[in-house]
Amino acid sequence: CSHCTDPSAVYRCKDCQGYELLCKTCIVSSHKNNGLHVIEFWNGVFFEFTSLKSLGLRFQLGHKLGDICPSPKASHDDDFVVIHTNGIHEVSVDYCGCFEGEEPVIQVLRYGWFPATPRHPRTAATLMVLRHFQIHSFESKCSGSEFYQALSRLGDNTGIRPVRDRVRSFLTMIREYRHIKSLKRAGRGHDKHGISGTRPGECAVLCPACPQPGRNLPADWKTRPEKLINQRWLNRLFLAMDANFRLKRRVKSSEDADPSLNKGWAYFVDQEPYMEHIKQFSEQAQAKSTCSSHSAVNNSRLSEGFSVSGVGSVGCARHDCMRPCSIGDLQKGERYANMDYLFLLSLSQEEFQELLDVILSYDIACQWSLNLVARIRNYSKSIQIDEAKIKSITYLVPKFHLPAHIDRCQTQYSFNLHKLVGRTDGEAPERGWSHINPIALSTCEMGPGSRRDTLDDHFGDWNYKKTYKMGPTLLKRIIAAIQESTDHTLLFHRFDLGLSAKSKLEKGLIQWEKEVVAWENDRSQPNPFEERVKKPSQDAVRRALVEEDKKAQKEGKAYALHTLFTASEFIAVGLDLEEHQQKTRIGNKSLGLHATNAQVTKVETKGNSLHRRMVQWAEAQRHYMPTTDPLFQDEDMATEPWDLPLNLPSSLPPSIPCDPRLQDLEWRLRSAQAYTALDELRRSLRLRAYLYIDKDKYSRGQAQNTRSNTLIQNASTKVTAATAKYRAARSALASLSNYYSESSWAKEFPVLADADVRSLQVEPDSNQEKRKKKAQPSEGNRKISWIWGVLGDDDSALESEELQDDLRIEWCKSRARAKRWQEEVLLLQEEMKRVLLFLENEAKTWRSRAECQKEKDGRYAYAAQQAGLRDDLRAHFQEMWKDVDEMVQLKGKVEGKDKVLGLPLQTIGEEDEEMMDCN
Repeated sequence: CSHCTDPSAVYRCKDCQGYELLCKTCIVSSHKNNGLHVIEFWNGVFFEFTSLKSLGLRFQLGHKLGDICPSPKASHDDDFVVIHTNGIHEVSVDYCGCFEGEEPVIQVLRYGWFPATPRHPRTAATLMVLRHFQIHSFESKCSGSEFYQALSRLGDNTGIRPVRDRVRSFLTMIREYRHIKSLKRAGRGHDKHGISGTRPGECAVLCPACPQPGRNLPADWKTRPEKLINQRWLNRLFLAMDANFRLKRRVKSSEDADPSLNKGWAYFVDQEPYMEHIKQFSEQAQAKSTCSSHSAVNNSRLSEGFSVSGVGSVGCARHDCMRPCSIGDLQKGERYANMDYLFLLSLSQEEFQELLDVILSYDIACQWSLNLVARIRNYSKSIQIDEAKIKSITYLVPKFHLPAHIDRCQTQYSFNLHKLVGRTDGEAPERGWSHINPIALSTCEMGPGSRRDTLDDHFGDWNYKKTYKMGPTLLKRIIAAIQESTDHTLLFHRFDLGLSAKSKLEKGLIQWEKEVVAWENDRSQPNPFEERVKKPSQDAVRRALVEEDKKAQKEGKAYALHTLFTASEFIAVGLDLEEHQQKTRIGNKSLGLHATNAQVTKVETKGNSLHRRMVQWAEAQRHYMPTTDPLFQDEDMATEPWDLPLNLPSSLPPSIPCDPRLQDLEWRLRSAQAYTALDELRRSLRLRAYLYIDKDKYSRGQAQNTRSNTLIQNASTKVTAATAKYRAARSALASLSNYYSESSWAKEFPVLADADVRSLQVEPDSNQEKRKKKAQPSEGNRKISWIWGVLGDDDSALESEELQDDLRIEWCKSRARAKRWQEEVLLLQEEMKRVLLFLENEAKTWRSRAECQKEKDGRYAYAAQQAGLRDDLRAHFQEMWKDVDEMVQLKGKVEGKDKVLGLPLQTIGEEDEEMMDCN
């Protein structure tokens, strides 16, 4: 024996370090304080299991560890089972039988065990295993029975030595433990009214960033000074409603046999008044939808074998937190009676009735909100709230769900287009459901009360994690918001300046500003984000393409060249030949391995025609540019005509002299060519965008889709040609700029990257591989390409009503994007302030609870610990956010704003651009 000289050292402990071999006496004496360790003994061949109970170890409760009770009382039949993290143990327990001894239940609790029954317990679980399971279930969503089976297998993984079945007792202890811990954390143990005085929703973990009068708002938040009156919107309450049809429940048990311990004290509403309301209004008629058909609302069937089809909820729309008394079971689909009750009860709480402004996100808000006031008038007065407040609520649709609605709803209920909502997306419930859905596999088999209590515990943990992660979450958001606000503000400035420089748009911009401001203040006004010009259909587009070809022939674009050229004609024809080379090159590359004779003949005919014209042009080039003779020999004519170098002045190396007059002519023609190419590019991009929309709406069947794809491919070919034309013009200007001191051309004609070639609307990507690698940006993150802000000197393109309509919509959206990101920065700053104030007030509340204790007992220590935790969390967040104000000030300097929400129209200088890059 390692502790004595006994030679019979055949026992060892699997939970102690070192695996020392001990004798029977030493193994028992060394485990008086660790009686739940697993023991093995050597049988001469191998180690096999034994228990400390069989070796004579007894647990003495009611005394200090090591003391002997003069009047011990053994547990009933000397049979006691303890569930611990390392397995399920049968132990011998002695209660204290002294005159002043406590009840057996109290003795078990003080030993760190949780009894399964309040009287004469024969089973207990250690507090350690209960906490271990609770945290483990939060992360893995395992059920209590699964966890118990895992513990059973730790003791015996063969089935030879059966483990005592205490799974029902374990499930009961888990449920009681969760309930008591939630009451303890809510401070009910420090309240003189105790558990019976618990108010609805009091056990819920509140969102520290949402506005809550009396908790995280300044005392004068209602009566702020006049200069801050326009910032009251920062105290808006953002709510999100949704339903989850994964959280079903089978027909198991009943409310009488399995009532809930949380009677509306946390997140689920009190069941009794809720069901009375549903019973009374479940059959109320719902108006026919004027929008898309929403299956969740229209579904009135309940799956066979289920008593609950899901849950409805009202949560925090900006921080993904569940709200108190805002979750309830659904019986048949997403009926208005259910959702109305949850919505009204969530807002009827006293502290939230004081809030002046509410934004509600709901995926069917366009239909649900229509007759809400009329429905509320029929409901119980206990849940009714002021009608004026209901009418003042702004109803919006979550961003991801919005495309499923009709076009009118997509602007009327859009978060992106409404003022003073920041970058809220309204999809917070979906993120919460993704976290809770895995637990549905076990909760669907529970009784009604057990299920609600279990879900309440998981919702509480979700809110708690959101609370202590609020520091890095808000910091990450505001860093991104500052950068995006700067980028989108400067992009809007540039776009606006580009449009304001056009005389034909000057009055239009003023009118657009008036319209968008009027619509933001009153949504009954004309919507500036909606299309007002009817876009061409497929047949109209095909006819337009035929007319363009006919017009090109009348204008002589068949390139019937003369034998003599003036200097300007010589350069102009050279540019035309360059363009035709590009088109013929594209046509030649489009020939497949099995091209038909007609296709090959068509391409070769164009090539021969191009070759003859280039021979004529080369003769004139020998007169105007005699130095190019060595570069353009007769034998070069043997190569393909689209690969022959034209050797225009811009393509000559500095060592080859050239007449400056020709360089000047090419400079002027190239500038015009660049503007023309941009006009063609914009026109082709608009055409392609309309064709995509037309295809999605009206093309059905193989024939129509083939026809649509052909038209889209033709439009894409024109986009490619216009892109190549602009790039060639800019490359020539870059080469010619070496002969001029002019440097503004680079800003006038920026580099055209592939990412810049995009329409005002978001187009679907026909390349599936590209679509997999990079998703389309959302509306709030989409940035307008610079090509839509450069309109050139020719205002004729602006005479198009279609272009003006597109520019108006994109101008309004660009303005909205800049505004939303600026609002997001302000909202995040305000939320940071509220979080710090919330933690400060919570710490004060717990300190006052500690001070109310007459003795410094466990209640005093717990209250002081909770106060210290909130103080530490607040200090941690303050340190994390210490540089935020400086970053916001830098943003304001970069944007050059005099007012926080102002968008001044001023020229962005090089210094501002450099600061933007540094930011």
